[in-house]
Amino acid sequence: MSRQMVRPGGRSARVQASVHTAVRELASEVGRDALTVPLVAQRAGVTPSTIYRRWGDLQELLSDVAVERLRPDTAPDDHGAMSSDLTAWAEQFLDEMASPTGRAYIRDALLGDPDGSNAGQCSAYASDQINLILTRASERGEKTPAVEAVIDGVVAPMMYRILFRPDGLDAAYARRLVAELLGQTGP
Repeated sequence: MSRQMVRPGGRSARVQASVHTAVRELASEVGRDALTVPLVAQRAGVTPSTIYRRWGDLQELLSDVAVERLRPDTAPDDHGAMSSDLTAWAEQFLDEMASPTGRAYIRDALLGDPDGSNAGQCSAYASDQINLILTRASERGEKTPAVEAVIDGVVAPMMYRILFRPDGLDAAYARRLVAELLGQTGP
């Protein structure tokens, strides 16, 4: 088994896809708290030992599914100016992450993450999206902040609020963070 190569579209990929699909379907049908490895295995058409061997336990499986669900589906929209692009991205990020589903995915991603790799992957998703926005702006001749400045000034406060103080979060909060980062004043 250890000599088996993992091929895109191979058995390993099919197992992952069917198990991820089973988790998502069952979570919506019976609720996340009712999930068990045998239930997921039965739905996915694999043995429980396959899941334990690959993911270790239910929490690590839920974490893996959450990280995949937190991956952005598309590139950030191009509105023609860095300020507009960052603002639209921050509003969408906040809306998705602050939703009950988004918060559950964040929790799952972190709970089954003993070595921090899932958190790092989720952070990389945001960094990649921000980098694309800043690269486009730079190519248009705009002066841009560093990716880490956007992480520190926009993403970090939003994530803190999402996790620990979620009340009152709205698009205006995201717009204010971007405006402060870019040194803009106004409402």
